[in-house]
Formats: sequence, structure tokens, C-alpha cells
Amino acid sequence: MAIPNFTQNQASFAINVIPSDTVNIPQPYLKASGANTAFLGTTLIDGSANFEGVGTAIPAVQQGDVVYNNTTGNSATVVSVDSNIQLGLSATIFTATPENYTVFQGNPNGNSFLLYVGTGGDVSIQTSAAQPVILKNVGDASFIPINVGRVNASGTTATDIIALL
Repeated sequence: MAIPNFTQNQASFAINVIPSDTVNIPQPYLKASGANTAFLGTTLIDGSANFEGVGTAIPAVQQGDVVYNNTTGNSATVVSVDSNIQLGLSATIFTATPENYTVFQGNPNGNSFLLYVGTGGDVSIQTSAAQPVILKNVGDASFIPINVGRVNASGTTATDIIALL
């Protein structure tokens, strides 16, 4: 379910941002979480996972969803649901076990968020209109009132970024 864009600065949802040059900020809907039990290239393997969502109230993980590796601060897009315990990913983001992960609903169209920047610096963004922009020298504890679909890793020096919706 996509969340409509609002033009006000009153958020109902928030999600930590992992900057990426290829992965949009995901929708803040949790699909799965846990720790990997093995690692092999561009896969997420969790022997206790239920990625197909059978018998749960949580929707199944699907192609286009976003995986956050919370241990390393990397992200990737789900390219395939190989089994109930294995996902194919767009990048290698797991290199050890256990590493904690969260799977969120994808955001392939770059639906937009406002940003909060905890620790200042430059912020390279892709607007919801797919326009790249680098915001220079954003201060600590700043809000960015621009509709943002992605925070790029290249060119971003700010940290502790939260997307608000």
C-alpha cells in the first residue's frame, strides 16, 4: 500500500535512512526482521524466517521490497523470493553471521518523504520528480522540506537521517 504524499510537516511515520545510489527510501511497513544464519553472495538466508508469509498477518516479502542490514548499514532490493528462508538481493550486503536485518515494503516509484538530518553535512538526494540535488552544509538537527525519494550514498556526508511521512 503506497502512502499518499502530504505537503505538511506533520509526520505520521518515520524510518531510518540508509543512503544508497540505487535503493529508494522504503515505505515504513515492516515485512520481516531477524538475523541471517548463512551468507552467500547476493542472498539473505535466515533459517527461521517466513518470507512467504504463510500463516502470519504480515504480508509476504516480494520483489522490489527493501532489505536493511542493520548491523553494517547497507541496503539492497529484493530481486527474488527463492524460498521461505532465502531472498535474492540486488547487492551483497551480508558478509558474516549473524547480522541483523529488516525488510520493508519497497518504494519503486520514489514516493516522497521529508527528511530530518541529525548530524549535519552534505545531503545528496533524488527528489520525487527524479531530479538529483546536493544540499550543501545542512546543519545538525535540520529538517529538509523537499519531497525526497532517495538519499544517495555518493555525495552524502550527513548522518543520522530519518525519513518522515
